[in-house]
Amino acid sequence: MNSQISPDQVWISEHNKAPAIQDAFDRSRPVRFYDTTLRDGEQSVGVCFNPQDKFEIAQQLSALGVGRIESGFPRVSEDDTKAVKRILGAGLKPEIWGFARCVQADIDAHIELGTEYLLIEISTSEAKMAAYGFTREKVLERVVGAVKHARDNGIKKVNFFAVDATRSDLAFLKRVYLAAIEAGADEIAVVDTIGACAPEAVEWLVREIKHTVGAVPIHWHGHNDFGLATAAAIAAVRGGAEWIQGTVNGMGERAGNADICEVALALSCLYNVPVELDLSRAREASKVVQRCGGYSVDGWKPVVGEYLYTRESGAVASQFHSPQAIEPYSADIVRAERKIVLGKKSGLDSIRLKSEELGLGVPEEKVAELLALVKAKATAAERLVSDEEFRALAAGTV
Repeated sequence: MNSQISPDQVWISEHNKAPAIQDAFDRSRPVRFYDTTLRDGEQSVGVCFNPQDKFEIAQQLSALGVGRIESGFPRVSEDDTKAVKRILGAGLKPEIWGFARCVQADIDAHIELGTEYLLIEISTSEAKMAAYGFTREKVLERVVGAVKHARDNGIKKVNFFAVDATRSDLAFLKRVYLAAIEAGADEIAVVDTIGACAPEAVEWLVREIKHTVGAVPIHWHGHNDFGLATAAAIAAVRGGAEWIQGTVNGMGERAGNADICEVALALSCLYNVPVELDLSRAREASKVVQRCGGYSVDGWKPVVGEYLYTRESGAVASQFHSPQAIEPYSADIVRAERKIVLGKKSGLDSIRLKSEELGLGVPEEKVAELLALVKAKATAAERLVSDEEFRALAAGTV
């Protein structure tokens, strides 16, 4: 559980406390996270993790506190097989889960490697079934056969993952879940494969499925095609989901998956829901995944963006001494550095704060002159003014 967040580190709207908003959540247990960065995250176009990358990311995920790591899909390539094998043998704290289709060869590949926990998937929507040439009867047959095969051959725990669940006929979806459970599945996942379900509908659907499957743990897996993956994950928790599946940085197919760190932050700070994730490790995990994936996230991205606690605006710099006036939660929660940078939008207080930071001792009567020089330089160069450049400008005005 993330015990590092205290109420005096969070400065949110009092309206969040309304019973209609808060009362629907089950706070008797923490929400846990199943990370699929190594599998679904790698489906981001142009991303290719090698075995060493995957091992480094798995170590970061373990430090982050995820409950489960999806190690990958060994039948994709020899490199993926090596990566899964190394992660399984690393003795990491999270459970290491495998991914398989309802195909015996997929399951056997994990059994041979010693995978003990397995997520098994098949499509359940009419559109997806038609695309694959499946009938409802064939889907049910494959689900039952795959789950039984896994359990009969040493897999300790199975999660049945209904692809495109949110666009599936509800009666058929319930039938498939119950068939999977009867065959030996321990958990089920409600899956918004193409991000097509509104948060309100997510809550309703998860609650419907929970009523059907009873005490069987429910996972939520959602995509971000409408920019609502975090909201949908929170709605799923309201509906009764115990696990949220997602990725670091929200990586994944098309618009990506739910970002597990964003979901954890929102649940903790806005809804007072306990989570099992250490947000103080989020930025480091993000950096490692970006480096291994060969990409960069936007500087303004929630939780991990480079500039979340960097202030250029002069109006905001004037409030810099009061974090709660300009930020919704403390930088300490995510181990970020608060700092002032100088540019076209800087103000007099920006100059004062930067001068103090660098120990320059700029006289008050020179502050306005120095601000004018900073603005002119930043505007001409169309970028920020570096600390070294500011020192040079200050030397010319003192």
